[in-house]
Amino acid sequence: MAIGAAGLAAFAYGSLIERTRWTLRRVDVPVLPAGSTPIKVLHLSDLHMAPWQRSKQQWVRSLAALEPDLIVDTGDNLGHERGLEGIRAAFEPFRGVPGVFVNGSNDYFGPVLKNPFLYFGGPSAHVPRSKRLDIDALHAYFADLGWLDLDNRAAAIDLNGTRLEFFGVDDPHKGFDRLDLITGAVDDLRADDPLGDESWPDAPREARGPGGRPTLTVGVTHAPYRRVLDSFVNHGAQLILAGHTHGGQVCVPGYGALVTNCDIPRKQVKGLSVWRHGLRSAFLNVSAGLGTSITAPVRFACPPEATLLTLIPAP
Repeated sequence: MAIGAAGLAAFAYGSLIERTRWTLRRVDVPVLPAGSTPIKVLHLSDLHMAPWQRSKQQWVRSLAALEPDLIVDTGDNLGHERGLEGIRAAFEPFRGVPGVFVNGSNDYFGPVLKNPFLYFGGPSAHVPRSKRLDIDALHAYFADLGWLDLDNRAAAIDLNGTRLEFFGVDDPHKGFDRLDLITGAVDDLRADDPLGDESWPDAPREARGPGGRPTLTVGVTHAPYRRVLDSFVNHGAQLILAGHTHGGQVCVPGYGALVTNCDIPRKQVKGLSVWRHGLRSAFLNVSAGLGTSITAPVRFACPPEATLLTLIPAP
């Protein structure tokens, strides 16, 4: 009986309190070439937005006061067929701030009720009764904000004297990623850059382009599957940003996440770490995200978060 009462108390805390205990995680990432001006990156992920979630919308709006130099959105923005209403309310203060984004599965498909214990059997599978969401309208809004689509694409932005070269993939959780397109996408990006060099992806992380211009290569994905992270590192990424895991969503204090909903190691299910593959490595930031499915509105020992990464010169 005592165990049952403790379980009910934990569920009540996770659904009524922690689920809306909005948290900003701040971290410095020593990834820029020496002498570079720092860059503030606001990493947003997994909002799973519904139109009535005013508290979440207001908190995200308040993050504009951080004056980020760049927004990186790693997907799963929508959590309801009218979720775009909430996304517009949350993101409008960031109009004029450069941004990049990739899709998550819940930008394509709406939530459905599932047995949560199925997650212990491996990554979740597509449910045929999932309702299609208006991802085209979401993309149109992001384009209106001036954000760049990295779904199986590459793009570049110049910030604070550093050229940031991005490549990304569409949602790997649904198998929409096209890792085979990365090399060609970056080659095309470099071909359009009059100051670009041809050393990618073998340039050292402190490399500078012609004229002394510092460069940074960033990989962006929704779901941090090993195949994606390995490919990103092989393609020269120095920093990788991802979401999807919800940090486990329900964690055990002192133990951590019970599931990851992909094949990333549990110890790297959230926060900043280093991903190594072969002789290469990259900083990896996995966001625990800001939302939950409206069919499973509980978080425990894993508060909803956004991340402010300050990119600084390496020692």
